[in-house]
Formats: sequence, structure tokens, C-alpha cells
Amino acid sequence: MGGASMIGLMGRVTGTVGPGLVGEVIVRVRGGAEHFLAHPVDGTGRIEPGTVVTVVEYMPPRTVYVTAAYGR
Repeated sequence: MGGASMIGLMGRVTGTVGPGLVGEVIVRVRGGAEHFLAHPVDGTGRIEPGTVVTVVEYMPPRTVYVTAAYGR
């Protein structure tokens, strides 16, 4: 999957994302749902499990940088 096609996808945090933590998100891709390691895009925010996030950057094969998807 190309990196550009991951950008903008929505996911849900399944393991806390935050500074010094390797979190986890589940993102719907390729007709299913896949887990990715996740980091906060700003490097500082803490995002709790259950929060809906947007993929801002994708680092193949399984790492994403995310931000909380407020108002979505």
C-alpha cells in the first residue's frame, strides 16, 4: 500500500499513544482492519484508547503518526 493512500484514513486507538510510548491503532484498509504501531504526530500529546484518530504520516511497513480527530 502506498504511503499517500494511508494519509487521512481514520482509526481507533487500541493502546495508548503518547511521548515515550509505542501505541497501537486499528485502521480500516484493504477491505479489512489492520493494527499499526502509532506515535503522536506532534510528539507530545497523549491519546487514550477508544479515541478516533487521523493518520497524518505513514512509515512502512506498520508505523503511523496520528492526531486526534476532534469534531469528526
